[in-house]
Amino acid sequence: MRSAILKTALSALVVVLLGSVPAQAASKPDTFPLPNGFQPEGIAIGPGPFAYFGSRLTGDIYRADLRTGKGTVFSEGPGTPSLGVKTDGRRLFVAGGTGGDARVIDLRTGAVLKTYTLATGTSFVNDVILVGDAAYFTDSANPVLYKLELGRKGSLPAEAVKIPLSGDIQYTTGNNANGIAPSPDRRSLLVVQSNTGKLFEVDPSSGVATEVDLGGEPLTNGDGLLLSGRTLYAVQNRLNTIAVIGLARDGGSGKIVRRLTDPRFDVPTTVAAYGHRLYLPNARFTTPPTPDTAYSVVAIKS
Repeated sequence: MRSAILKTALSALVVVLLGSVPAQAASKPDTFPLPNGFQPEGIAIGPGPFAYFGSRLTGDIYRADLRTGKGTVFSEGPGTPSLGVKTDGRRLFVAGGTGGDARVIDLRTGAVLKTYTLATGTSFVNDVILVGDAAYFTDSANPVLYKLELGRKGSLPAEAVKIPLSGDIQYTTGNNANGIAPSPDRRSLLVVQSNTGKLFEVDPSSGVATEVDLGGEPLTNGDGLLLSGRTLYAVQNRLNTIAVIGLARDGGSGKIVRRLTDPRFDVPTTVAAYGHRLYLPNARFTTPPTPDTAYSVVAIKS
């Protein structure tokens, strides 16, 4: 009898433990929805398990909890796009696409702290990266980088600085400079040119671009970039593929070591990491957008 009672008690304890500890891990979804009609483009993660997505339609910023996949719009857009986004832990830096601008948003309140007019006329401010004491933005329509020089304790500058691109990069028809990331030694910037499939190492002070030697392999439809150590993840949007590149320390050369894909990909645009996962928003560029078009975020193992 005593043995039977002990077994029952142990079984109950196991049920309690299994019901409380693993359930939280098991609940983390590997696919979750964004609002219908949202038209996502950029993603940034952190601090903590919170991801931020920009809408290329309205400029709204949607915040999702990666533990549940649930979220809400926490910062309303200006009616022009929000494309690439990056966070410094306190603020979200947003590339404004055809709006020709950049915005900085308070992560606590969703309030816009400052808006910068980067270009007038035709422009496509596409992506942003934070490196050292500066934020750099690409423009797919104009051969220039825009730099926000951050001051003491990250204070925002009065205006942006333009850095003309020169050297090996040549702008042509279509989307030019797109995704941007630091080199492994953080002395230069890596920029992918979507229409040519070329990757460039850019001197952030002069704007001189040198093509990265990838052994002749192109990054066709190259979009968002993510650096982890000396590994560069390059999203090839319409190919539904991530090229995984092993880079030299200075970023001047590299080799595609593998390609990642998943049947859930539907033209993902960019990538961010959390834990041992990579998260990608499906932009669905090949699907005509309507107010009811469904959009999702996909997580894969890194």
